[in-house]
Amino acid sequence: MTVQEQLTACFDFVKARISFKPEIALILGSGLGGFADKIDVKETLAYSDIPNFPVSTVAGHAGRFVFGYCDGVPVAVMQGRVHMYEGYTPQEAVLPVRLLHLLGAKVLFLTNAAGGIQAGMHAGEFMLITDQISSFVPSPLRGQNLEKLGVRFPDMSEIYSKRLNQIIRKIAVNAEIPLKEGVYVQTAGPAYESPAEIRMFRLLGADAVGMSTAIEAIAARHCGMEICGVSCISNLAAGISPHPLTHEEVKEAGDKAAPQFEQLVRQAITEIHKVI
Repeated sequence: MTVQEQLTACFDFVKARISFKPEIALILGSGLGGFADKIDVKETLAYSDIPNFPVSTVAGHAGRFVFGYCDGVPVAVMQGRVHMYEGYTPQEAVLPVRLLHLLGAKVLFLTNAAGGIQAGMHAGEFMLITDQISSFVPSPLRGQNLEKLGVRFPDMSEIYSKRLNQIIRKIAVNAEIPLKEGVYVQTAGPAYESPAEIRMFRLLGADAVGMSTAIEAIAARHCGMEICGVSCISNLAAGISPHPLTHEEVKEAGDKAAPQFEQLVRQAITEIHKVI
């Protein structure tokens, strides 16, 4: 089955079961999945119920689509994402993003749990993603181009929308939510980065590191979606953190940051909806 055939089959299956049309899509990272339960839920669909659809296997990822209204805004929420380190190809890992686009979403709001590289960062803080480095993972656009989605050589000079980022900045200031800004770098995982790799990433200009997001942003930009993203700094990266890194630490930091995260995202969705 080709990438186009897989996408078409998934879309046809979902459309036959879900009548809801979202305008904003939200992907929730590790420890942040609780937000999906706070919206006015209309329909849900487990990834495992969709034939040929990648299924999340990571602890703390519910693995389902939640469709509903966030303060009146029609949204589709991915309660857990899939990663390449689970054994999926880049094309499979971004299939959900492409599906959300076909379902009607104009904006993709990405969130993740990330390791902090930028000097002065602390666990539990948020970072607005202003740009990204994806050079350490294969591009999801490799292979035959899906002409119905986008051009062969898409421009990536503004992956993260400047106007959407400005909206999020203003919300953070008004709500007195500390918000750092920086460049996110994606690695393949699942092993955490070595101290030497973190030093390299810092030299390259990266401020936070994780195992998702960048390829999703590339796929979304390819098909014309407008993108914004916020990282929850769940831990300090290797060589900066004084102790070994664990997935439990990531989930714990996400749980602690959840109230402010939910406030920031909820208000951002309302304000973004006004301009799209």
